[in-house]
Formats: sequence, C-alpha cells, structure tokens
Amino acid sequence: MDKIKYALIGSGWRAEFYIRIAKMVPEQFELTAVLVRDAAKGAAFAEEFQVKVVNSLEALMETAPEFVVLSIKRGFVTGYLMDLFQRNIPVLAETPPGEDMESLQSLWSAYEKYQPKIQVAEQYFVQPLYAAWYQALQDGMIGQVQNISISSLHGYHGVSMIRRMLGTGFQNCTMYGKRYYYEVTETYGREGMCFDGEKFMCPRDRVTMEFEDGKVAYFDFSDPAQYHSFIRTRQLTIQGVRGEIDDLTIRYLTEDNIPVTQNLNRIDLGVYGNQEWSHYALMLGEKFLYRTPFANVRLNDDEIAVATLLLRMAEYVSGGEEVYSLRDALQDMYLCLKMEEAIAAEYAPVKTESQSWRQ
Repeated sequence: MDKIKYALIGSGWRAEFYIRIAKMVPEQFELTAVLVRDAAKGAAFAEEFQVKVVNSLEALMETAPEFVVLSIKRGFVTGYLMDLFQRNIPVLAETPPGEDMESLQSLWSAYEKYQPKIQVAEQYFVQPLYAAWYQALQDGMIGQVQNISISSLHGYHGVSMIRRMLGTGFQNCTMYGKRYYYEVTETYGREGMCFDGEKFMCPRDRVTMEFEDGKVAYFDFSDPAQYHSFIRTRQLTIQGVRGEIDDLTIRYLTEDNIPVTQNLNRIDLGVYGNQEWSHYALMLGEKFLYRTPFANVRLNDDEIAVATLLLRMAEYVSGGEEVYSLRDALQDMYLCLKMEEAIAAEYAPVKTESQSWRQ
C-alpha cells in the first residue's frame, strides 16, 4: 500500500494531531508540508515539530499532497474553503465548516458551483467506543432505535452523534431547551491533573429534540467540565424495541426472546505487562464490535479516529465513498445553531426548517 500523502494548513492544538499521526504511523502516512503564513512563526514551528513549513498555498501544493487538511481558527475556515474550492484542491476540513447561517448557506452555494472534493473531519463516530456502539445498532442487537440520551459531546459533535445513532438523516425537528449553571471543582485539563481544589461555574445545556418520525433525542452536556474531568463523566443511553445500550452495558433479546445483559470489554495491549501500550479492540462477549486499523501503534482514541479519517479521505479522493460529507456537516451545524436558539428560548419550542443542502 502506498503512503497517504497530505499537507496541513494550520498550526494550532488540533493541527498537531495530524503531525503526530504522520510521525507515529510513518509506513501509512506522510505529511508533505505545513502552511504557516507568518514566516517567523513558521520557522519556529518547523524547529519545534521538525516538519517542513511553507508560507504560501502555492508552495504547499508543490509538495504534491493527495489532499490538504484544513485545521485553522474557526472564524477563518469558510474563507479558506472557498479558496480551496476555486483551486479544485481536495480538502479535509476540521469542524465546523461555518459558524452562522450565512456562512453555511454560502458554503453550500459554492459547493454546488465548484463540486469540490471535500469531507469534514468529524471524528467521534470513528472513535473506538462510539464505533462499537454504532456497530451494535447496525447489527440490530436492540432492534429499531427509538430514542437516545447523550451526555458526552458538545454542540455539533453531539448533534452528529444523535443523527447517526437515531438514523434521522435530514429530518426536521422541534427543540426545547435551557442552560443551567452549577459549581464544579477542577480536576483535569490539557496540561494534566489538578489538585488545588479550585471551583468554577460551569454551564449545563439540556435540549430535547423531537424528530418527524417520532424519534427523540435528549441532549445533556456540561462544557468544559465533561471533556476534562474525573468527576464529570460520559453517559449514553440508546433505547430500541428489543433492548438498550446503557453506556458500557448492552441489554438485548435473543431470537428466542431470552434477555441477555453483557458489558463491553476494552482490549488494550501492554496493560500490566511489558508490551508497548496500544489499543486493539472492543468486544461484547465473544464478538468484536470494533478493531483498530492501527494495531500495535501507540495512539489515543481521538488520534485513532483522526487517523481513520485520513485513511478514508484518501479512499474518497480516489473515488471511494464519502466519509462525513459537507452536507452532513452543514446540517449538524445548522441543528447546533437551532439548539443554541432553543436554549436561549428557555423551553419555548423551536422548529427547524429544510435547508438547501437537504436531499
């Protein structure tokens, strides 16, 4: 298999994922160059991360990538995408592709005009645990899905998971929501564990989404506490006609209607041993629900997901299936904006409307 060659636009925290992956899986990925427009900043970045840095898009494309990864500050994504569309450069864009209705609609108009090769780097559905949950649904273990209660992802990430798990596509919905505030003690951040007992007021958003086909989502998230905390954890429940997923526990009926309860078992290599740590799989009983494409590679779950997106982006550019389309990204961000509207309305109903990107 030939190496997947990609270039990177951006130098922030998220962009570093794409650098690490190329270094940790060099037999599969090659980062051709990083675009940093400020020359001084670019030189410092090249020294720190030991990567080739260029200062223009023209120089970036001279390194012959199969596609570029766009990972820049949110407010600049839409403008960059327009430029890449016009140049017919395949792009994997970090989320979200736009921040307001005007940018979402202009992006879709540009997409229809240029028909570019674009996918969006919504990574959570290919993270090991979420992928295992989704495989259980695909296998029909709990029957027709009816509702989801998700307290693990913010905004458009949460919306993306809701639409995928419920299978609601581009249906409209009615939302009811409110934002609450609670005091919580800091325990963890990107720099590591925290022991000083500092407290802060943290918002908690609660939104109910009722879709056209009768399926319902209960969104609940406390940002930033749930992403980086040892005392605010992830919770997910998906109920179907013949069972439910309750976080790491799955309850379902056999063909003979015998109720079974099993727990997901995470397989990590090197635990309590001298083999180098790596994630391998998630199992339910004797069945694999997920196996990593990167066995024996020391990647965390989010890095596995991002690397999986790179694999699938290369397949898409070569004529394969879409990974996570711009159409889906626009719909998820649109519902996220309506969710904010519902929260501000404090339980007054907010209805969504069909947008131009709906098939």
